[in-house]
Amino acid sequence: MGSRRHPDQDIDASYDEHAVVATGRKGEAAGVKAVLVSLNRGLQQMGALRTAATLTRLNQRHGFDCPGCAWPEAPGGRKPAEFCENGAKAVAEEATKRTVTPEFFARHSVAELSEKPEYWLSQQGRLTHPMVLRPGDTHYRPISWDESYRLIAEHLNALDDPDQALFYTSGRTSNEAAFLYQLLVRSFGTNNLPDCSNMCHESSGTALVDAIGIGKGSVSVLDLEHADCIVIAGQNPGTNHPRMLSVLETAKANGAKIIAINPLPEAGLMRFKDPQKVHGVVGDGVALTDEFVQIRIGGDMALFAGLGRLLLEADDAAPGTVVDREFIATHCAGFDDYEAQTRAVDLDTVVEATGIPLAQIQRVAQMLIESERTVVCWAMGLTQQRHAVATIGEATNLLLMRGMIGKPGAGVCPVRGHSNVQGDRTMGIWEKMPEPFLAALDAKFGIKSPRRHGYDTVDAIRAMRDGRAKTFIAMGGNFVSASPDTEVTEAALRRCDLTVQISTKLNRSHVVHGRTALILPTLGRTDKDIQAAGKQLVSVEDSMSVVHLSRGSLQPPSSEVRSEVAILCQLARQVLGPDHPVPWESMMSDYDRIRDAIADVVPGCTDYNRRVRQPDGFQLPHPPRDSREFPTHTGKANFSVNPLEWVPVPPGRLILQTLRSHDQYNTTIYGLDDRYRGVKGGRRVVFVNPADIEALGLADGARVDLISEFDGEERVAKDFLVVPYSTPAGNAAAYYPETNPLVPLDHTAARSNTPVSKAVVIRLEPVWAG
Repeated sequence: MGSRRHPDQDIDASYDEHAVVATGRKGEAAGVKAVLVSLNRGLQQMGALRTAATLTRLNQRHGFDCPGCAWPEAPGGRKPAEFCENGAKAVAEEATKRTVTPEFFARHSVAELSEKPEYWLSQQGRLTHPMVLRPGDTHYRPISWDESYRLIAEHLNALDDPDQALFYTSGRTSNEAAFLYQLLVRSFGTNNLPDCSNMCHESSGTALVDAIGIGKGSVSVLDLEHADCIVIAGQNPGTNHPRMLSVLETAKANGAKIIAINPLPEAGLMRFKDPQKVHGVVGDGVALTDEFVQIRIGGDMALFAGLGRLLLEADDAAPGTVVDREFIATHCAGFDDYEAQTRAVDLDTVVEATGIPLAQIQRVAQMLIESERTVVCWAMGLTQQRHAVATIGEATNLLLMRGMIGKPGAGVCPVRGHSNVQGDRTMGIWEKMPEPFLAALDAKFGIKSPRRHGYDTVDAIRAMRDGRAKTFIAMGGNFVSASPDTEVTEAALRRCDLTVQISTKLNRSHVVHGRTALILPTLGRTDKDIQAAGKQLVSVEDSMSVVHLSRGSLQPPSSEVRSEVAILCQLARQVLGPDHPVPWESMMSDYDRIRDAIADVVPGCTDYNRRVRQPDGFQLPHPPRDSREFPTHTGKANFSVNPLEWVPVPPGRLILQTLRSHDQYNTTIYGLDDRYRGVKGGRRVVFVNPADIEALGLADGARVDLISEFDGEERVAKDFLVVPYSTPAGNAAAYYPETNPLVPLDHTAARSNTPVSKAVVIRLEPVWAG
């Protein structure tokens, strides 16, 4: 049951969207079914021996880090066969035996490939050789590595201004590669370092820097396991961070109450069946959620503000029992303004904005009042709103009011998506890195980093669209499918003189290209990396600021595949010249030398090489967590005060949130079934409340076009199946990237500039047969 095929045979991953079937959602996550699905995907992609070799080393101390999500490990390591379904799928995709060779590109023109769905492209396998598409060519052709570097250098050095180049980064990149990437980019003379954080958790960082002085979470796995109350808002751990479920199960066993705030009743928030335990195999598993708050899209800020008023009133009734005034007086600023605004919050408005009965809001408030240790977790359901930064500020206000920062078992927990997206930012992948970092970088290497801020993702698309950027280089990721406003994004990339994709697998971004395009194949996290000094290791940072090693062990798909570190060092020498002061060759031969440089430049990374080799790695410093010190502009934790915002539903319209299916991770489509939501065989479905289906004159199984409306403009995504689902009235949901064409480029979160993918005004128009 392996993945063997004739080298001239493509993988058949075609499908008929009209054959999609809706079977009804599941009420539990994981279980034996998840194990069987994981093993089956491994066998299909890797074969039996390779499956055994990878799954037993996944997220182990002496193995490799999962290329999927950034959920951390508990101290002490994991059981030998402990892995989540999506992690197993991510590994199967990366460690697949399927390959995309020069012969593949000779068979398929770019025009033909551009008509293939994302799923088909990803199923073809690993890239094996550098390929080039020159002006006028219809097919990608092989190119040598040296010629690839010369071609890139010619384009970059011919630019009128370094700011005409864009350097994108995915969270798949290791710390070592990320550090070298930003060093190359700043040596070249620009801060144009857009990354995937701009599209997901930028709102979290913006809000948390204001509130506590650092844009990272303040809790550990042990804090979650010993919390009294865990709030999970705008997050679907069963699909997006499955390993989180075992931590929540432990917390429940220790007495924690869990409040789930989400528009959809996701399986992972309802019940968890741990296949490592008897009750997860033959029993009913564990009911996780004590209170499911089915909130209207965009109503979270109003909910947190209403809870704040109820907590203040509870403290009035029993002074000193709810509000931690000693913590506020010692460590906080802005409480008086927050208290004045919050006492004036109208609870009727909160009910209208959230769709939640006041009695349930009062129950949630009581759970917060009774908790001595509270953690608030969130993901993109909060961050991709117009008022995302203010919403996260309101959630943080609730914790500050009760002294829940810098306290064991309590704090903020933004749950990052991609495996090293947080590490990339720590290593300097940001268009607005602070002066101390840039000064340390310059002093270490004898360069002069630019100080002018660069473009984030949205501004990078605008720059390409407007002709202000001419070269686009992406290290990892699938920029076209991850970005908003697909038509605008694709047209912007096609205006570039050169696009370069440093990738492991084929994706949509390879067929939406500039006048000249390069595909450079790179090693994955599972691959063995051999350089002049021997086998190399890389490091990553998880969602809770723990840095640890990742050790690839599998044979790469081709001798022509190079590591990201090697690609960057060789490219840097070609672009910057033989006299550039950075010792690129030395760092390429031995990654310990990169880590020595990181230790000298990156805050908190002193003695990096030794500390990262400790059994559990090491945790980066976090002043609010470690010592209740808050490096903000006031020197204290700041309460935020913002006008109350929510998302009203226009008449005859719905508010759409884009989301992942259970069989995908970010833009990588593993399969065509969403087992937890009861969808089989396709992805172009839209989940709608039955009452809305009736009110709009539609029927279960109708096919509709989705049309978004923003600022007088319309965008269309064609031919979706209407599926009745338990969504709040007036709300709908559908998968991305199929619905990314509906997300306007200019509809972004205030201050963070993150696309508002979770609050798109749409109407449904029937697709008439014939």
